[in-house]
Amino acid sequence: MPKAGMVGVIFGVLIVGMVLYLSLSFDEVRCDVCVEYKGRTECRTAGGADTETASRTARDNACAFLISSKTDAFLCGQGAPKSVSCQSQ
Repeated sequence: MPKAGMVGVIFGVLIVGMVLYLSLSFDEVRCDVCVEYKGRTECRTAGGADTETASRTARDNACAFLISSKTDAFLCGQGAPKSVSCQSQ
């Protein structure tokens, strides 16, 4: 196999390994967040390395089900959640 081909294979294996590692990494905190926007409520759970990351991810996921425009996305994401419950893993 030519050197360029071998380098490509090694690079590909490293990328796949990194993606698997990052997607299977253990979450330190899990948060359940409920968001109310325009009279509708949606709740989602997400994990993250810390409480802020996990709660923001859960809030963003909940807002995704409630919005219909970029303006709605901004407004929903800036509002305070209706409820937040986090647990360390």
